[in-house]
This record gives sequence, C-alpha cells and structure tokens, in this order.
Amino acid sequence: MNKTRFITAIAAIGIVATACGTPKNNTIKLAYKDYDIGKTYVPDTGIQSLLIPYRDSVDKAMGKIIGQVTAPLKKKAPESELGNFMADVMRYMAAKKFGKTVDVAVVNYDGIRADLPQGQITLRNIYELMPFDNIIVLQEVKGAVLKTFLDHIAARGGWPLSGASMQIQNHKAVNILVNGKPIDENVVYIVANSDYVANGGDNCDMLRPLPQQNTGYLYRDALIQYVEELTAQHKPIQSAIENRVTNVK
Repeated sequence: MNKTRFITAIAAIGIVATACGTPKNNTIKLAYKDYDIGKTYVPDTGIQSLLIPYRDSVDKAMGKIIGQVTAPLKKKAPESELGNFMADVMRYMAAKKFGKTVDVAVVNYDGIRADLPQGQITLRNIYELMPFDNIIVLQEVKGAVLKTFLDHIAARGGWPLSGASMQIQNHKAVNILVNGKPIDENVVYIVANSDYVANGGDNCDMLRPLPQQNTGYLYRDALIQYVEELTAQHKPIQSAIENRVTNVK
C-alpha cells in the first residue's frame, strides 16, 4: 500500500514581557503531529478540482518526447554508461556555452537521481535524472588541486568523468590521465562542474576558493538541449563503458 506521511506543524508563540525599560524575552514553542495517509484517507474534492488543470498541464509538458535511448542507462560506480553520457554532455555543452576548450568535466555521483530507460525519452525522464537546479560553472584548476579533487572522488568510490581517466587504489586516484596525458600538477586545467560541487558541496573544499565562470546555465537544460540536438540529427543516445574510472589492487 502506498503510504505518504503528511506532517503538519503547529506553532504557538508566546511572548513574555518583563517590566518596562528591561529587555524582552521571546519564547517559541513548536508542536508536531503526524498523519498517515493510506487507503482510509478521503481526498478533498475541492482541492483536487483546483489542482487538476495544473496537474494536466504539467503532465502534458513533462510527457514531451525529446529523444531515444538504444539501451537502458543505469547509475553505477565507479563507472557507468549513464555517468559517461552525463559527463560528456557537461563537457560538450560547457565548451559550447562558454566558447572555450574544457579539459575535464565532473558529475557529482549523488546528484544523479534516476536511470534512463530504453526507448523514448521525455522531459520527465530528464527532470527525474537531474531534479536539482545546478548550474554548470568553469574553474581554472591547477593540476595539484585537480589531483586532490580526484583523490576525494576516489575516496567516495568514483564519480563520472569526461576528458580524464584514473584508477582507484587504496581510496586514492592513481594513473591519472587528462586529455590522454599524465596529469601535470603545474598545469592549469579548465574544469566544468556543478556550482554545488564548485562551492564546496560534498566536502569538495579544495574547489571553494577558486574563481568561477558562471552564465546561469542549468545542467538540466544542457542535458535537454543535447538530447534534442541528437534527435535533430536523427541520432539516439548511446554510451559505453570506457574504463575511465576503474578499481585496481
């Protein structure tokens, strides 16, 4: 039985005032009560009537078919077809949007919230895949800092990469290649990322001090536009495992 927990909070605010000329003390009390919504729940027909036009409009918009996938793309670590597709889209669309070469793109693994099923892809699929309003940003990252970032990713089991590859050994990134060449800790690389990670999300503190280039371009919009580009070229979404991130002993 589908059961949704509906929580209502009732707040009561009491104000205790002391004598005139002395500071006031405010006391706030919160009381919670949980309601389990199951088969015995009777929907409010008035609220339903109010919401139906909006629900139908959203359903129609979200049901728009924008592309095709030849095989199911599923989330998996340290590497997956889905992750490679998403990282490639970020790198390609960031280069196009910012008008410059992007060396590496990184996708936060925990930010991927759904798989892509085989067959037709709708706007709803992309919104379920990336429900967050994350923005693509670029950062100039010195190789030594990029190495620290990749070590962090390795310790978390591996995230999707584009433009780079690495192996994970003892929770560290080893044999790192950027654009097919060993990482140079003195070279500055252009890295595409989400603003969430670039701002230190998921404990990526090494990126927080670095300046960002930000055009307000949503990562979700990049995914939608890329799929639409493929469709305009009569191409489906395709992706493969390329040993970009692997575990070694």
